[in-house]
Amino acid sequence: MKPDTHALLVIDVQNDFCEGGALAVPEGSAIVTGINALMDDYAAVILTQDWHPVDHSSFASQHGGAPLEMIEMPYGPQVLWPDHCVQGSVGAEFHPELRTTRADLIIRKGFRPAIDSYSAFFENDHQTPTGLEGYLRNRGITHLTMVGLATDFCVNYSAQDAAKLGFAVDLRRDLCCAIDLGGSLATALDDMAALGVMMSKG
Repeated sequence: MKPDTHALLVIDVQNDFCEGGALAVPEGSAIVTGINALMDDYAAVILTQDWHPVDHSSFASQHGGAPLEMIEMPYGPQVLWPDHCVQGSVGAEFHPELRTTRADLIIRKGFRPAIDSYSAFFENDHQTPTGLEGYLRNRGITHLTMVGLATDFCVNYSAQDAAKLGFAVDLRRDLCCAIDLGGSLATALDDMAALGVMMSKG
């Protein structure tokens, strides 16, 4: 059992990011069993959940564009995604085999229509907080183990923000899967390593 200062952060293990989903990450469901087993090692388990309104500005359908195109938003570059994780939809639900009952906290993100939110800590403007940092500080948590989907987007942004905020971060590579959009995985791994994020495979 890890010390009480350690928490497991499970990022976006939702139906739309698994096989058959609107934005499926290859082999996304394959990590669920390992994540469930890892939960027993932590007193604190936190889940994040993508939670978009139907007209979210990151959806390609709102711009007449094609999925995976890049556009410029007021807060910076934005990938246009297929409609996914719409509030109240089956796609937004957690993977049915994920042990959600072990979660002390569920952080919903991406619910503001005008801005996307990859990170568990901040919206994509890198300024608007989700409230997760305060929760972790109040519980005395200093170390985070991160797992989930996708390595090069929401996991990456969450790990970088956590490291910048002073948390010790361990990324379990074997319990994450990537989209790898135009080399985004290699870039994400380099950027996380540069900030001191540790990477392990169990």
